[in-house]
Amino acid sequence: MTYALIVLPFLAVTVVVTLATVTRPAFARRMAASATSAAVLVVLTAVFDNVMIAAGLFTYPSEHLSGMRVGLAPLEDFSYPLCAAFLVPAVYTLLTRRTDREGTP
Repeated sequence: MTYALIVLPFLAVTVVVTLATVTRPAFARRMAASATSAAVLVVLTAVFDNVMIAAGLFTYPSEHLSGMRVGLAPLEDFSYPLCAAFLVPAVYTLLTRRTDREGTP
C-alpha cells in the first residue's frame, strides 16, 4: 500500500487548493472543464499504462499496491492525472488577478 500512501498528500493538496477557488468567478464552469479533462486523462492513462506494462517497460511490486487494477494498471496510477486536471486550473486561478481573468485592466 506504499503507493496509495504516496498519493494521499497529492489528493489533499488538490482538494484544499480547489476548494480555495470556490469563491472565484466561473467555479462551476472550471469544475466541469476539469471533470471533462480528468475523464480524458483517465482514459488515456488506462490505455497507455496498460500498453506500457504489457510491453514490459515497467512493473510495480505488488506488495506496494492496493491490489485494485484497471487491466494491468494499478488504481494508484490514475490519481496523478485526476489531481492534475483539478489542481492546475485551481493554481492558475489563484495566481492570476481577478481582473486578468475577467478581461479588464
